[in-house]
Amino acid sequence: MGTPIPPIQLPPCGDYTAEAEWLEAALLNWLNTEYLPEAVNLAIAQRAAQVYRRQRLEGEHDLGGILLALVTELQEFDFSQSFYSEFAVANAVSDLLLRRLGIEPCCGAG
Repeated sequence: MGTPIPPIQLPPCGDYTAEAEWLEAALLNWLNTEYLPEAVNLAIAQRAAQVYRRQRLEGEHDLGGILLALVTELQEFDFSQSFYSEFAVANAVSDLLLRRLGIEPCCGAG
């Protein structure tokens, strides 16, 4: 059996609004460059940033907990006009946050 991956804790932040604004802009950029820019991408980025900000304000600093909250809450979002899903968006947010911490996300086995 492999070694469990330790949880990743995000550092506390004094300005969660600014952090959420950064995330919204970074996610919107990712959404627009990953496939094609779509009008719905702004609404997706805004909703994800809103969930993220609320989670942080409620004291959630665990990246895994934030990821689960995003997937759960974005299930109510209408992705019918998008290439994306709640899972793709939550994973993108996770990757963006990891990169911001200086951790290169990795995928695939090796």
